[in-house]
Amino acid sequence: MPSPNCDIASSIKSQAASLGFDACGFAAAMPVDAEALARYERWIELGHNGCMQWAAGHQDLRRDPTMLLEGAQTVISLALNYYPARFQPPGTLRVAYYAYGRDYHEVLREKLTQLAHFIEQITHCATRPCVDSAPIRERYWAQRAGLGFIGRNNCLILPGKGSYYFLGEIVTTAQLPPDEPCSLTCGDCGKCVKACPTGALDVEGAADATRCLSCLLIENHDEKLPDWVNDVVADRVVGCDECQLCCPHNAHAEATIIADFAPTDVVMDLTPERVAQMSAGEFKRTFAHSAIARLRHKTLRRNATLKPQKDD
Repeated sequence: MPSPNCDIASSIKSQAASLGFDACGFAAAMPVDAEALARYERWIELGHNGCMQWAAGHQDLRRDPTMLLEGAQTVISLALNYYPARFQPPGTLRVAYYAYGRDYHEVLREKLTQLAHFIEQITHCATRPCVDSAPIRERYWAQRAGLGFIGRNNCLILPGKGSYYFLGEIVTTAQLPPDEPCSLTCGDCGKCVKACPTGALDVEGAADATRCLSCLLIENHDEKLPDWVNDVVADRVVGCDECQLCCPHNAHAEATIIADFAPTDVVMDLTPERVAQMSAGEFKRTFAHSAIARLRHKTLRRNATLKPQKDD
């Protein structure tokens, strides 16, 4: 006979699906294992977080999610598909798929909050929703909760579905039956390592953010980027999807059902001329509810003017 906790777990997963989530799993809240902790600390020591200085902060919270909520028992991991049904036409400045539509922080936060309220109602336990701005190891907990595995491209790959998924978590004091962690790996594929235009990935699955175009174009707000970026950036201005586009697990990716993630008109018609004419005020209004707002006006203009350097 199923335990009451199993019935509650099933209800939570059903509610998550009704909110549009594509996967939901549970893991016991506890400190991150020593191997994962050592890899992360080594990544920081090598300076491979690059301009993402925030990644070196709040290490105590990153190590132990129970510090995010007193009495935490479970980390609930959720995945939300963002793969687009239509794509930018040729001649536009390329935007990574994740930024096509409404800011995923807003969409995820709304859905996580709704699910958290549902959990509180049926369990009478406390919850804390976390979007990626919270100091929690999203991919680690998603793998622990059985959603998928961390690929060499550093994305979480959902078996049979791919990697075009936003991740979110709910830390709760409810004790829920943990799912079996995902033990799959990329095997000997390595296509993403070869496809990365800057060599930011290695065969061990480590990523050097100082060479990652996605990091450089979004997180780096310097007036000028290293000269070598001009030779590899092509028409990209927001992020870089190369390590996902080449991934065999994404060969049969299905379009999202979330209307908020549909590409906006401005993304579908983003040209160098459009960016050059855009004032700071227009940028702020246009991208008020877009992840592109993170770039800032001057950074988008900088990216739109990058081009290969001509030899003297």
